Amino acid sequence: MGKMKSTNFRSHFFSRHGGESRGPYASLNVSRSVGDDPLDVACNRARIKDNMGLTHLVSSRQVHGEKVFVVADDPGEDLEVDGYDALITTGQNIGLMVQLADCQGIILHDPVTPAIAAIHCGWRGSVSRIIGNTVDLLVSHYSSDPVRIQAMISPSLGPCCAEFINHRRELPDAFQSYQVKPDYFNFWDISRDQLIQAGLDEGNIEISGICTSCSPDYFSYRRAYREGNGITGRHCALVSL
Repeated sequence: MGKMKSTNFRSHFFSRHGGESRGPYASLNVSRSVGDDPLDVACNRARIKDNMGLTHLVSSRQVHGEKVFVVADDPGEDLEVDGYDALITTGQNIGLMVQLADCQGIILHDPVTPAIAAIHCGWRGSVSRIIGNTVDLLVSHYSSDPVRIQAMISPSLGPCCAEFINHRRELPDAFQSYQVKPDYFNFWDISRDQLIQAGLDEGNIEISGICTSCSPDYFSYRRAYREGNGITGRHCALVSL
């Protein structure tokens, strides 16, 4: 887990270890949408909730879009909303969770308001600039100052494995400068620069630098296809005040 420069929040990038799921979902799978036993997923989520000392856990059925959900300061119960890829709140003891298997989990923290965000950002999210959308909503909804926002980028697909053979169709021309070798792209740098473009100070941005496709400690959609049928679980990034 990376640490930011404040103590009024908690964050964690969970690995795939320490849960109840079996088979390709072993063992701390948090997704209800990949074919795992619902009881095992419920147990895994409860374990994460207890580990973080949370009152409520909020997640989303993610769609690789650009929509950001504002979580009420007291949601009343655990929630999984539909069709959002980022969550923000100022509520205390509410865990914002994004589900990952190569995509980036980006945690934002404004220590002054205080406010937090959790972003699920794959390549489609990079193209649609969900990072900027989330920062803009922190500013408009909570009056956050981007220069004081701190950010962490989770273990995710690294430039060593981020191959996009259809990049001329899928990625904008502006992304071509992030190509590290033919068809391979550095999305860590893309996210860093999008955070800076949104107003963050580069010194407040921390990148894990762990590639999920390389590391067996994390679920990886690309590795699952490389080694078999593509079935795998989802680990998570989580933040709370």
